[in-house]
Amino acid sequence: METFRNIAIYPGSFDPLTNGHIDIIERALGIFDKVIVAILHNPNKTGFFTVEERKDLIRESLAEHADRIEVDSFDGLLVDYAEKKGAKAIVRGMRAMGDFESEFQMAMMNRRLNRDVQTVFLITGLRWIFTSSSVIKEAASFGADISGMVSPAVLHKLQEKMKQKGIRGQ
Repeated sequence: METFRNIAIYPGSFDPLTNGHIDIIERALGIFDKVIVAILHNPNKTGFFTVEERKDLIRESLAEHADRIEVDSFDGLLVDYAEKKGAKAIVRGMRAMGDFESEFQMAMMNRRLNRDVQTVFLITGLRWIFTSSSVIKEAASFGADISGMVSPAVLHKLQEKMKQKGIRGQ
């Protein structure tokens, strides 16, 4: 089994995974030996996709990086999870200045809780700056073509799930 020295956690809901998320993950792989894509399990929130469906979609969408990514879920404090996994960094993507204040606040709280875990901000690529999971779900629910914003696996599963739920979709 390979040992990774520089491990980062990329946390999020990934409901669903977007090409913007994939861009951040692939760029993080240029900095870190391993990236753990970690879905926060919040029992008080019902996602569009189950946590297990999201994990499968992430694995399928990033199959070419399977040797350097791990897909997992967690609950509790992110810094505790990072410490448990041996990660020294948390990766956060930022789309616009509006993200900065809340991301900065979370980074400072995480730093206060565990000074050994750093937060690394990656600015979203310009072509993904307008994408978010919620915007993609909403656009898809009205029949918009979202094929360039998500992986083929996510597109297929999103269309399938919308059909099951009786949402107009594509």
